[in-house]
Amino acid sequence: MNTSSRILGGLYGSLIGDALGVPVEFKTRVDRVHDPVTDMRDYGTHGQPKGTWSDDGSLLLCAVESLAEKGFDTQDMGERFVRWYTHGLWTAHGTLFDIGFATRKALRMIEQGCPAEIAGGDGEFDNGNGSLMRILPVPLASLDCNLDIFCDRIARASAITHAHDRSKLACVLHGLFVRALMNGDDPAKAHAKAATEFRERFGSHAEFPHFSPLLNPNLASQPETAIQSSGYVLHTLIASIWCLLTTNTFSECVLKAVNLGDDTDTTGCVAGGLAGVYYGADAIPDDWLAALPRQADLTKLFQPFLAKT
Repeated sequence: MNTSSRILGGLYGSLIGDALGVPVEFKTRVDRVHDPVTDMRDYGTHGQPKGTWSDDGSLLLCAVESLAEKGFDTQDMGERFVRWYTHGLWTAHGTLFDIGFATRKALRMIEQGCPAEIAGGDGEFDNGNGSLMRILPVPLASLDCNLDIFCDRIARASAITHAHDRSKLACVLHGLFVRALMNGDDPAKAHAKAATEFRERFGSHAEFPHFSPLLNPNLASQPETAIQSSGYVLHTLIASIWCLLTTNTFSECVLKAVNLGDDTDTTGCVAGGLAGVYYGADAIPDDWLAALPRQADLTKLFQPFLAKT
């Protein structure tokens, strides 16, 4: 599979997973057992049309645009995030309808003149999944970098909104997993490789013990009852990787992620990005792709990004 197919799969897959989750966000897993998501839905939690992506997709697209036009520039990226917040940049229909507390706080600080890289909260309770949900374009745009620069870029991009080491390291581990998938490893091998690299680089870090469930070589054999799907960054990353490890197609992966309930759009977005990278753009159902708004804009956005990767 060529690189372009994997990159487009990751970008479109993120939007698809997000859009599948938007109508049922905040609903419980029990709700999904009784009424599982099997296809794109209209309205629901946020009253949005079918195919609408949320803040997850919008911020991811802002990152794509920044990387394509300016290269890796956290200040430019942060300022585009502010334009999303204030003017609806890369929203699905011109209107912002969802934003996390930590992201809102950071973007207000940037708007008031704070340098983007120090705007994110760095406290124990600043470990939501708001940087993980949008981080995928950074590792995709950094594949040619050495490992030090690769990890540093991801951590710095996270810090725009989420600067606690746990959030930054979660994004780095996600990036290592993406890097292995982009190199053609299957999910199990990619998980093992990313875990080894992460352990070698961060095994003595004070935050390392928090990652032990994620680094577990038996993650794929964990029952669904052990997988949480809240807005906590490690819950989202564990759930997303687990969904990829325990399914066999793009569709199965994203639907499994959304049907975990709770923070459905973000779990769907992150899982969809990973599945898209692994299975490629052609694995995404045509009718799901057709449901996404702004088709021409997305094509125009993604082509220069591809050219730079």
